Amino acid sequence: MTANNNHPDLLAQLAEGVSKLTTSDEWQRHLDFQSRFHRYSANNVMLIAMQNPYATRVAGFNAWRKMNRFVRKGEKAMWILAPMVYKQEPEPEDADPTKVIRGFKYVPVFDVAQTDGEELPEICRKLDGDVVAGAYATLVSVAHSIGFVVEDHAFEGGPNGDCSHAEHRIRVEVSNAPAQRLKTLAHELAHALLHEHYENRPLAELEAESTAYVICLTLGLDSGDYSFGYVATWAGSGDEAIAAIKGSCERIQKTAATILAAFEVGEREEAA
Repeated sequence: MTANNNHPDLLAQLAEGVSKLTTSDEWQRHLDFQSRFHRYSANNVMLIAMQNPYATRVAGFNAWRKMNRFVRKGEKAMWILAPMVYKQEPEPEDADPTKVIRGFKYVPVFDVAQTDGEELPEICRKLDGDVVAGAYATLVSVAHSIGFVVEDHAFEGGPNGDCSHAEHRIRVEVSNAPAQRLKTLAHELAHALLHEHYENRPLAELEAESTAYVICLTLGLDSGDYSFGYVATWAGSGDEAIAAIKGSCERIQKTAATILAAFEVGEREEAA
C-alpha cells in the first residue's frame, strides 16, 4: 500500500470527473430539482441549523406533496419565519395595489430526510465494498496524533460524518460500508487539519472532499461516484469547481501528503 505522490494527476482526474458530471443530463435533473426550493434568509438558515444542523433540503408540507414526496407521520417540524404580506390599496394615480409586509409568523417546514416518495436525483452515490485491511485504523491513528478522537455514530437523517474542533472529535456513520466510512474519515480529517476557522463553507467542503479523493485513490479506492457530485454540489459548475480546485491545489496536496505519510511510516516499520 505505497502512498505515491502524484497528487496533481489525481486532482486533474477529479477536475475531469466533475466537469463531465456537470455537463450531464443527471446534473440537469439535480439542478431542476434544487430550483424548486425557496432561498431562505440568513435568519431562517440559522433557525433551521439550530433545530436540525443536518438539514439539507427543506420545504413545507404541501411543497413536498407537489414534488410527490410526503412527510412521514410523527415527524417533528422545524419552524421558520414567513412574512405576512398584504395588499395595500393603490393611490388614485396607481394602476395596481402594492404589497406590504406587516409582520412575520412561524410556519412549519420539513427536511427531505423526513419524507418518503418519488426518488430524488442522486449525484452523490454512497460507496460500497471493502477497503485494504488496516487503512481505516491508520486514519484513526492520524486523528489521534493531532488530538482528535474518532467515534462510530448513528446519525439521524443524512450525514455520513462530522468534525468538531471544540470537542476534538470526529464521528463516522456506523451503518455505512467500509469504503464509504474510509472516505468519510479522510474527509473529516481534512476538516480537522484545515478548517478550525473558515469563512467560506463551500470552499471548505471542496477542499475536504478533494483531499479525501486524493487519499482514497492513492490507497486504491476510487471515490469518484461520491466525490464528483459532492464537489460539484458545493462548487457549482464544472468551470467553477475546476478553478476552485486549482486555487486550493497546494492546500489539498499538503493535507493529503500529511495524512498519507502515516501509511509510509507503517510500511517502513513493517520492513524493519
